[in-house]
Amino acid sequence: MKIAFVLGEESADRIGADLVRGLRARCSEPVEIVGLGGREMQGEGLESLFDIEELSIIGVGAIVARLPKLLRRLRQTADFILAERPDAVVTIDSFTFTNRVARRIRQVDPSIVIVNVVPPAIWAYRPHRARALAAAVDRSLSLFPFEPDVLAAHGGPPADYIGHPIMRHPGLSALLERDRAAGMRPPANPPTLLLLPGSRRGEILRLMEDFGKTFAEIKRVNPAVVGLLPAIARVRPLIEEKLASWPFQPEIVEGEDAKWQAFARADAALAASGTVALELALAGVPMALCYRVDPLTYRLRHLITAWTAALPNFIAGHPLVPEHFHEFIRPEALARRLTRLMTPTPERAAQMAGFAAIREAMTVDVSPGEAAADLLLQEITLHRAGKKMAQT
Repeated sequence: MKIAFVLGEESADRIGADLVRGLRARCSEPVEIVGLGGREMQGEGLESLFDIEELSIIGVGAIVARLPKLLRRLRQTADFILAERPDAVVTIDSFTFTNRVARRIRQVDPSIVIVNVVPPAIWAYRPHRARALAAAVDRSLSLFPFEPDVLAAHGGPPADYIGHPIMRHPGLSALLERDRAAGMRPPANPPTLLLLPGSRRGEILRLMEDFGKTFAEIKRVNPAVVGLLPAIARVRPLIEEKLASWPFQPEIVEGEDAKWQAFARADAALAASGTVALELALAGVPMALCYRVDPLTYRLRHLITAWTAALPNFIAGHPLVPEHFHEFIRPEALARRLTRLMTPTPERAAQMAGFAAIREAMTVDVSPGEAAADLLLQEITLHRAGKKMAQT
């Protein structure tokens, strides 16, 4: 069995590798993988067509600047997969790129099974993309429990909730097991504040000054507050460069294990809006979220139709976590909000109760990789049966 993968980010690479492991555990025939992937998929035997870091960009301005190269890579990927004639194509996230590849494959060879994992966030903006997804793929597999209904309401493909990989992360599991054994701990004295300005250069460049001023304001009122800043290796030099101008220095920790240990220590977090908000919610860390986009994306902000950009809020169904965008990122206000979240207040209690409900809503019996493998094999089996009937 040959499966082609199309993805463009590190998080998608982990999801793809998990799916490959699920396939090999369930499939009686050898599984060959081709296409695009990162380090984890290469560890499963994939020779990536090119470095997916080329596709890891954010913001309309960045996409426009690199459009010619992206178009070349799009054609190259589709042509390569068509030449490989796989049993199925799996697209993961990065909708702008991956769905165009899927559409090109479908136009040339409609017989190839195409399954999407991590559909576009139509609940946030551009709901018409649901129909574009339906035109290019046979099925979609969602990481959030509310997505299948949203896709169906906007004309998307058949969709299933498979659970989120974060729910099975060893760091989260250890943290939750500790809290189950000891009970949900009250905020420490002195409290610890997590500072999470993002994992991409653009996010860091746009938010570090705001975060530094907020941390300074908190330290001015309560000098004992401890700051922790989890960083990944590739952006740590930039973070350290920006930290040089901060009047108070947080402790930098690096690596996935250190990040989850920091979550276990934290009493509250100031974070860039993104997937980390869901990680914090599942870990039970009260938070305030911030975001600044590039100038071109900001001019197109009217395209965003969602009532929130925070994943915990979508899953909870109400504005559980506060969000601060652009001119509403005011360090003095953020400092006061975070101080309330680091102390035993109604605001802190409300977030903690909401996070418990989110964990319950996202709990599944089978791992996402295993569930995705079952559904992909089901699509391939149906396709093979239909093809056999057509031949007879």
